[in-house]
Amino acid sequence: MSAKLFAHKRAAISRGIAVRTTGLLVAILLIFPAACAAKSEKNHNDAFFGGAADESRIASQVRHRLLMLPYYGVFDDLAFRVDGSTVTLLGAVTRPTLKDDAERAVKRIEGVTKVINQIEVLPLSPNDDQIRLAEYRAIYGDPALSTRYGYRALPSIHIIVKNGHVTLEGVVANKADRDLVGIRANSVPGVFSVTNDLQVENG
Repeated sequence: MSAKLFAHKRAAISRGIAVRTTGLLVAILLIFPAACAAKSEKNHNDAFFGGAADESRIASQVRHRLLMLPYYGVFDDLAFRVDGSTVTLLGAVTRPTLKDDAERAVKRIEGVTKVINQIEVLPLSPNDDQIRLAEYRAIYGDPALSTRYGYRALPSIHIIVKNGHVTLEGVVANKADRDLVGIRANSVPGVFSVTNDLQVENG
């Protein structure tokens, strides 16, 4: 990975941590939209989870394009589903530009004829931004977790926050790490709930 791309990804993390200042939309969207509902069915591919040996060329390239997006950070989650030449994008992101960037990147893949973009743009909320920062510190401030997962251009544990609810997405090496991340996430005050959707490598 180039130094420029590495710098972009580190900058994205910093931007995601920074507290945004737009007004109160907390408690308006208490029910997740169809995009998140579709993702929760697990009928999709998480960008971070390696594909099967017989994965199609399109699926492999979609995964690669999503992971290489320069502003994809730890507070975003990207996933996808491939149906022939149609790709459905799923997940949740903190910036609408990332949603648009993901669609543009996938449309450029040879053989893709249609992209259905169901990525959710998370609502602006100073409270959620504070939770993101606190969760980041709780998880990546743990010496064991920071050593194994923190020193990457794009850390593999993603922290998705919506209206005070936290969902953990991504990949860890073993069940012990998955449990430890869950404990750290649940230690943050002011969080309504924590859903641990982390996947275990080869698990």
